[in-house]
Amino acid sequence: MATDNEILCPSAFPEWEGARLFAVVGGTCDRPETAYLDQSQPVDPEWLALAGPVTPIEIFRFAAPFAAHACQQYDAEGGTCRLAQKTSRLAPIVVHKLPRCTIRAGCRWWVQEGAAACQRCPQVATLNFAPSEAMRIAANPQITSPSAAEQAADKVSEQPA
Repeated sequence: MATDNEILCPSAFPEWEGARLFAVVGGTCDRPETAYLDQSQPVDPEWLALAGPVTPIEIFRFAAPFAAHACQQYDAEGGTCRLAQKTSRLAPIVVHKLPRCTIRAGCRWWVQEGAAACQRCPQVATLNFAPSEAMRIAANPQITSPSAAEQAADKVSEQPA
């Protein structure tokens, strides 16, 4: 298993030290679809400019060294990423065959949650203004446990449409 210094956050921001572009998000806000690059690329102003009128984190996925205690999603007691836990439990599986991914060997989500995270990763956009209810709950750092996230999701699903 990799050490924390080798672990990468797959939901990083381009300005983070050591950030690399590893995927492009297409699809729609309702149904994001991630296409993974054959090789991750260093963050480059030219890549960022391609985002055009939107912010780069709406259409690109970046990986950077795992921030641990500096991240609001980190559970210091359990030593885990709550975003990975909640996404793996709440978001629907969108692929059964794991996509080719250049960061998988050091990806925090993979190391922590295994294939369950990778089966859901293609629908993740670091910034999405119209996320599914599952992704909205998973991304909320104030919901700190997978069980609390599941309870929140159950409450939403019980409400009349």
